[in-house]
Amino acid sequence: MKKIAIVQSNYIPWKGYFDMIAAVDEFILYDDMQYTRRDWRNRNQIKTPQGLQWLTVPVRVKGKYHQTIFETEIEGAEWALVHWKSLQQNYRRAPFFEEISSWLAPLYLGSYTHLSSLNRAFLESVCTYLGIKTVISDSSDYTLSDGKTERLANLCVQAGATEYISGPAARDYVEAGVFSELGIELSWFDYSGYPEYPQLWGDFSHNVTILDVLFNCGKDAPNFMKFIHP
Repeated sequence: MKKIAIVQSNYIPWKGYFDMIAAVDEFILYDDMQYTRRDWRNRNQIKTPQGLQWLTVPVRVKGKYHQTIFETEIEGAEWALVHWKSLQQNYRRAPFFEEISSWLAPLYLGSYTHLSSLNRAFLESVCTYLGIKTVISDSSDYTLSDGKTERLANLCVQAGATEYISGPAARDYVEAGVFSELGIELSWFDYSGYPEYPQLWGDFSHNVTILDVLFNCGKDAPNFMKFIHP
């Protein structure tokens, strides 16, 4: 039995993204997909005294952005200091700020030319802290076929998957029959029912970066997640 998920990389994504990583045996970063603006690929939200605030990585967009996520280049380097200062300003009072900063701050000192490599560096560091052992690979490691559902199913076949776990939003376009014909079970990930945790700045929000729960809860973060066990 081998479970696989195939998802585009995101910048410091929310806790549900890491729960999906932890729920499978191999997590394929689907960065051969087209880059989309105003999405989660290059931005995420943090809590502040003034409400939710976006942290956005500036990228170079070509024309009508006919480019894959993998091809998307980062614009400049100033953003890294801006993001780190925002995190310091808004989370320095959090109980585990210093602990998380010990490995997070060096990531913002790194040199990144492309969005995919930046996202993966942060994903892997968070997984290490949370103890997630899932294999993370790139869709470019495999041969890509035509057809939206067919491509996903074929990736599963190449990776030796017996079960494909998909985000619930994909119900609108994924053809379940394609997977069943190949003997692959199709499951839908459930993001509902997350408990609240001690959080700074006003009303509770689940729709923030994983860094929020890490700064506030440290090694207890898995207690407020689903598939990661401390």
